[in-house]
Amino acid sequence: MPTEPARVLVIEDEDVLRTAIGQALTQAGFVVDTAPDGTNFAERIARFRPDAAVLDIMLPGENGLHLAQRLREAGNTPVLFVTARDAVDDRLAAFEAGADDYIMKPFVLAELVARVTAVLRRTGRLVSPTMQVADLVVDEEAATATRAGQLIDLTATERRLLTYLVHNRGRTISKTQILTQVWGYDDYDPNLVEAYVSTLRRKLDANGPRLIHTVRGIGYRLTG
Repeated sequence: MPTEPARVLVIEDEDVLRTAIGQALTQAGFVVDTAPDGTNFAERIARFRPDAAVLDIMLPGENGLHLAQRLREAGNTPVLFVTARDAVDDRLAAFEAGADDYIMKPFVLAELVARVTAVLRRTGRLVSPTMQVADLVVDEEAATATRAGQLIDLTATERRLLTYLVHNRGRTISKTQILTQVWGYDDYDPNLVEAYVSTLRRKLDANGPRLIHTVRGIGYRLTG
């Protein structure tokens, strides 16, 4: 099993999105380097030595397809493209350039993190697909969660929410952070978060003591 966190390079020219992707991957436990374009790309990859890369296709200067080819030549680094272009020809061009995955904008950050994780597992950089808090075990690859050995029946959104909380176990997470990371927006009714946390909490509490705790006026924290 790797002794150091996997390293993910993010090249995205939209400042807000680049920051959000970097924060989401960092919170998931990755070491992240970000840049708005491919300037000094050879020096960057030689210094950072990425295990995977998240590349926008439409970039100023050298586009993401060319950068992916350079990554392949330098070390066969797996690549996930993010793009607003959804034509069949665009997707084919991405995979011809060596894409390991492809995700359309706008996307949910939790899905991006899951896809990066899956790519890293397929290439052998990540070995263990499970995370554990007390007697709660979440297997991202199998999309399952168990508590005290009992399988918990979760919807897709509940799984994303639980996975995000487990990735950030021990930290207090605000409702806005949860909305942004799990649903992909931050200006929606925070009661949506309260409703899903309440439902998820009931399902988890059916097999043991409370794991999701309310931090009044701030948000939630998952601890064992």
